[in-house]
Amino acid sequence: MRPIGDAGVVNTESADQPSVVAVSKDGTHRFSKPVVDHVVLIAGWGIDGDAHAGTTVQHRSRVARDPSQPNLRQVHLLHAELFDEVAAAGFEVAPGQMGENVTTRGIDLLGLPTGALLHIGAEACVRVTGLRNPCQQINGFEPGLLRAVLGRAEDGAVERKGGVMAVVVAGGTVCAGDTVRVELPVGERTPLAPV
Repeated sequence: MRPIGDAGVVNTESADQPSVVAVSKDGTHRFSKPVVDHVVLIAGWGIDGDAHAGTTVQHRSRVARDPSQPNLRQVHLLHAELFDEVAAAGFEVAPGQMGENVTTRGIDLLGLPTGALLHIGAEACVRVTGLRNPCQQINGFEPGLLRAVLGRAEDGAVERKGGVMAVVVAGGTVCAGDTVRVELPVGERTPLAPV
């Protein structure tokens, strides 16, 4: 078990394997989510008590377009390395403040292919469905942060750094300090696209 600091955030400075830094949830639709001691993932549903859980889309803009579409955004995962990156640009961001449910360290989330499985803790497993598409709400949290969360690849393509979205394959309790094991899909791998 790793030492846990304030508000259920784990210290991963000496971590030698991918792990969960913090978990967050909120029963209402707000940009940031408070850090909690643990979250319960429910297969095919999402995080118990989170506003974005459900079998069909729960994000308000997507509900307005077509509420019957499947929810490919049940769980939002974000790499804590992004906090380090934006800190260099003068922004201070902590776990949960970008709206993520699971903050990780030691995993190249953005480099995963579509369909990668993330085994979290003893029981839970999520399947990565795509990239989070950062939106203007990020600037509402901290002006100018959106520009720091979007980049340009050498070929000019937009780089979305706001984490990945996933669906729950196997339920279980997840908390700070849990390890994360990546299982890549067999066969041809499809790069992540916004969902």
